Amino acid sequence: MTTPLELLSPAGNADIGMAAIDHGADAVYIGAPAFSARASAGNQIEDIARLIEYAHRFAVRVYVALNTILSDAEIPRALDLIRMIHESDADGLIIQDMGLLELDLPPLPLIASTQTHNTTPEKVRFLEAAGFHRVILARELSLPEIRTIRDQTGIELEFFVYGALCVSYSGQCYLSQATAGRSGNRGVCAQPCRHRYTLSDGNGRIIVKDKHLLSLKDLNLIDAIPDLVEAGITSFKIEGRYKDIGYVKNVTAAFRRRIDAFIAVSPLYHRSSSGKATLTFTPDLEKTFNRGTTRYFIHGRDEKIGAIDTPKSVGKPVGTVTAVEKNCFVIKGDPVKNGDGLCFFSPSGELRGFRVNRADGKRIYPFGRMPELAAGFRLYRNHDHHFETILGKDSAVRKVDVSFRFFQQESRIRLTAIDEDGNRAETELDFPFQIAREPDIFQKQLHEQLSSSGNTIYNITGIAIDSAPPGFLPVSVINRLRRETLGRLTDLRLNRYRPGPVPFMPNTTPYPENVLDFRANVLNRLAARFYARHGTTVSEPALEGGTDPADKILMTSKYCLLHQLDACRRFARPAFSWSEPLRLTDGRRHYRLDFDCRRCVMHVYLESADSLK
Repeated sequence: MTTPLELLSPAGNADIGMAAIDHGADAVYIGAPAFSARASAGNQIEDIARLIEYAHRFAVRVYVALNTILSDAEIPRALDLIRMIHESDADGLIIQDMGLLELDLPPLPLIASTQTHNTTPEKVRFLEAAGFHRVILARELSLPEIRTIRDQTGIELEFFVYGALCVSYSGQCYLSQATAGRSGNRGVCAQPCRHRYTLSDGNGRIIVKDKHLLSLKDLNLIDAIPDLVEAGITSFKIEGRYKDIGYVKNVTAAFRRRIDAFIAVSPLYHRSSSGKATLTFTPDLEKTFNRGTTRYFIHGRDEKIGAIDTPKSVGKPVGTVTAVEKNCFVIKGDPVKNGDGLCFFSPSGELRGFRVNRADGKRIYPFGRMPELAAGFRLYRNHDHHFETILGKDSAVRKVDVSFRFFQQESRIRLTAIDEDGNRAETELDFPFQIAREPDIFQKQLHEQLSSSGNTIYNITGIAIDSAPPGFLPVSVINRLRRETLGRLTDLRLNRYRPGPVPFMPNTTPYPENVLDFRANVLNRLAARFYARHGTTVSEPALEGGTDPADKILMTSKYCLLHQLDACRRFARPAFSWSEPLRLTDGRRHYRLDFDCRRCVMHVYLESADSLK
């Protein structure tokens, strides 16, 4: 028996979700109408149901994210939404708030969001015992850590393989809440990690001035698929419910090809959905928004992962400016086309960009005002106009393979369809046998009519005609026979891939920790009751409940500024050291950095006025 592998793509809305399916996704995840960790990416139940109906034709799963922490007042509405999500035939519910497990939930598979801080075998084992169907692991885990979790649990494991990275462990970042009153755990993060900061030492000496010191490169694990499978991952997740449709198309198609290439030489694995996507373009991850890419920590701490110069997409290098004229410049490098977006770093380190109005060979005429370029400047293309134009149109079609068998008797005709999954549908019609005047010509016509699948999801791969020679049939009858058979096949597929009930049964499995602080993100009475039932005391409520953030850990990050700045004290002998504590400032607030080198994590504290004296 082989193991299914799942490519899981983001859906900011139903149309983007259907595009992801057309481009090869085995599953998509989409935000609920409310209480999603991407608050402005919520979707109405009707749109979610429309996506699900389309997805299930291809045996593609749809998971709905309702993964914020909730107040007591929000619990009733959340339960109403969960019931509607279940009625729409969703394949799973992604949640963070454990208070929901105290409710009478419908029998919907539960998925533990990465916001629940899933980093250890003990935590994942607890979630499995508590009733979860799947766990989304923390992005920070290494391959050995994933293997350990796999060896000690039996639950499905999902892992991010592409997209933007939070600098903190997910669910453990409170910087936005503390500074802007906008909680990442409530889906409204203000992204202060992408802001500029100045780093100074304990003596007030400036180490780095006005850089994006908490901004990370984007994750790209496309080359690590075999390693992740070996470690125990079966669902490969692309980040991006805020990303546009072109991003989702390109990234999904790129990962589809790579996963299919792995499956082709790995007989123990198969795709978890049906149908094959045919593209009108060649996927290229370098042409999609990214801040530079990193493997993060799957191989340990082996690279610098900060994108401290800019949090914007720089794009792909295209060449170097060789001369600057009054209204144009000359470039040496790759061809540039009309409409392309180019960018460069100014001498002060600012990323600046412009649109190409006209490209005359190596001579480039910018649109509007001439940028302040000089010979020797390196140029990057962060918008490929031709590529984006292709992605803006219908750029893929997905079809399920089907074979037909036609049979004719004296008074009846029958057409049987068998799809690539072994589903079988059949239609019989009463029609008296009539000898065809030219049997060979009619048999060819019959074959041609049955070969056309029309505007359906099917690709006809074979036709067997049992009657030799077949009797004459009007084209309208052949088309009706084909249309009704494929319609029955679609109904059969939709019924077969409707998710079955997965009841949730509360229990008293012991939680692996005895006392939890504000980082447990307990915002309602039901969540506190959940932890009490599992033998754990919650010492203080979530920061979102009004807890004073001063002198509390606002971030727990595996990203370390010491390592980024070549001052790591654990894995390398630093060329220099600074007087501690190190501090970040954004011009208004001060943040103290604490380096736990034994655990290899960095903590960020918001300092009160008193602590600065």
